[in-house]
Amino acid sequence: MTDLVVPLVAVTFLAAGIVKGVTGMGLPTVAMGALGALLSPLTAASLLIVPSMVTNLWQLLAGPRFGALVRRLWPMMAASLIGTLISAPLLTGGDARVTTPALGVTLVVYALYTLFARPFHAPRAWERWLSPLVGLVTGAIAGATGVFVIPAVPYLQSLGLEKDDLMQALGLSFTVSTVALMIGLVSRQAWQADQLAFSAAAVVPALIGMWLGQKLRHAISPAAFRRGFLIVLAALGLEMILRGVL
Repeated sequence: MTDLVVPLVAVTFLAAGIVKGVTGMGLPTVAMGALGALLSPLTAASLLIVPSMVTNLWQLLAGPRFGALVRRLWPMMAASLIGTLISAPLLTGGDARVTTPALGVTLVVYALYTLFARPFHAPRAWERWLSPLVGLVTGAIAGATGVFVIPAVPYLQSLGLEKDDLMQALGLSFTVSTVALMIGLVSRQAWQADQLAFSAAAVVPALIGMWLGQKLRHAISPAAFRRGFLIVLAALGLEMILRGVL
């Protein structure tokens, strides 16, 4: 970490916390997108572990239906854990020529899908086979890129959950993905004590950002804010793709 990178990391987590405070999600995605332009995806993923864990646990435990959601979504969560552990060697391998474009593609796909795709509804009868499949794919992408949102977020949005239940379900999914990513990094000795210290320090700007975002939520349009955030995310992803190709 250089003297310049440390404040940039702090600003990144402040901005990521604001996005999460306004929209209810996005901290790991913003952190990976912004830090991926400064650092390797592996280093970025190592830094987001503790802030992601703290903020997602906060979101998970604040909801009223923890037990019911776990009983309904445990096949997805278990498959996500397995998928992350299987693909984590791709991220811990440290080949930025592969992981940086892969992260870029993931960010662009997520941004464009969220901006333009029509909402869909997954019938309850499909959950028996669709939940494990979505979890496995989400885990495979998370383990390789550090991004937890595809296809977990669109799938959870398709289940017709009430707003509070959806926020808690997203918190559950992101918490499990963060734990799985942490296990994957630690098991391959890719998360060291100095990275843990930096990651823990990043909790402070992330929580300040969340608090600011929750205040901003009442003053701005969350939908307009989210569109701007997705456009920036797509631009960051495109830059990573071009960097890996050129």
